[in-house]
Amino acid sequence: MSKLVKPHGSETLLPLLLEGAELEAAKQKAQSLPKVTLSSRETGDLIMLGIGGFTPLKGFMGKADWQGVCDSMALESGLFWPIPITLSTDQATADSLADNAEVALVDGESGEIMGCMTVTEKYSIDKIHECEAIFTTSDEAHPGVKMVMAQGDVNLAGPVKVFSQGEYPEKYKEIYMTPAETRELFEAKGWSSVVAFQTRNPMHRSHEYLVKIAIEICDGVMVHSLLGKLKPGDIPAEVRQEAISTLIDNYFVPDTVVQSGYPLDMRYAGPREALLHAVFRQNYGCSHLIVGRDHAGVGDYYSPFDAHHIFDQVPEGALLTQPLRIDWTFWCNKCGTMASMKTCPHGAEDRVLVSGTKVRKALSEDGDIDANFSRPEVLEVLKRYYASIAEEDKVKVTLSGHSAK
Repeated sequence: MSKLVKPHGSETLLPLLLEGAELEAAKQKAQSLPKVTLSSRETGDLIMLGIGGFTPLKGFMGKADWQGVCDSMALESGLFWPIPITLSTDQATADSLADNAEVALVDGESGEIMGCMTVTEKYSIDKIHECEAIFTTSDEAHPGVKMVMAQGDVNLAGPVKVFSQGEYPEKYKEIYMTPAETRELFEAKGWSSVVAFQTRNPMHRSHEYLVKIAIEICDGVMVHSLLGKLKPGDIPAEVRQEAISTLIDNYFVPDTVVQSGYPLDMRYAGPREALLHAVFRQNYGCSHLIVGRDHAGVGDYYSPFDAHHIFDQVPEGALLTQPLRIDWTFWCNKCGTMASMKTCPHGAEDRVLVSGTKVRKALSEDGDIDANFSRPEVLEVLKRYYASIAEEDKVKVTLSGHSAK
């Protein structure tokens, strides 16, 4: 019997990805179905539904679930869920679909038919309400808000069948794993307490410190990189993969860390996204999630530890994966090591706050980076990447919010 945490809201994973003859028949049928085009975020959500990452969801949410998630972080059934998983389209497409119509779901970039859905509901939403509930702002300078406001005017709901995992299994074959695969790996290693480390950046010294804290108290850590889309100026997934592998190979005890990746776009929803990260890490088999400073944040929309506090709003027993909350971390010149507010007695003048934004800014401007910020082997990987970018293609990185401190 497995010692890993159970999937969210279910005794077993509930992947919706078709296989074999059933897949071939569904793909053939989909050629003649009405087409609904998916945004990049929706494609990522569909793949997560397919691989069981969003267990126990059966498809895209209806209005009652959307409302419940926005207002009380729960589906109509009462199951805890922190962020809407929805599919939108334009009014004309929605009007053309009959009740219970079956539609093909097409990736908007590749044109690949990713799956099909039976449309059980068509509804409009208050986008401002969603943004205020999920992002705590309706400012369209926020990348998540911009994403929601750009959605179609009508949401389509219904159960899905998933045909494909897109480019991820091939493009990231060294690290991409489904929840079933990570669970199998953890079982093979004999791990029962597994900590997930969420990242959309290469790992700097502060990240390394957080993961090593986790290794001290649990069986192992899964460094789980987002493989979907980011905001301009962030470092591509394949570069992150190489940088993280370099760090693990050189600075971690063998067989204590697993690097993996998942197929979602960033929403930059701060505290709410931290909760979503915990929900699907439960499905991946992780008992804990590292939650540090400004988890999944952007700019200064969230206070540094809002993502810590929001876990206190989760009803007892509603979420099995628990936060591993860690305070401000930094390099202390007097301590001569990485430290946190709980371990370092010295003043701000001795502390060097490390952030991914500071590292990106320095690299993009060909500036020097202190050895206390990042390991030299990792910096070499990142410098090669930035050297390959034409000057006119470099995105100006500005320090804002907590990164400016």
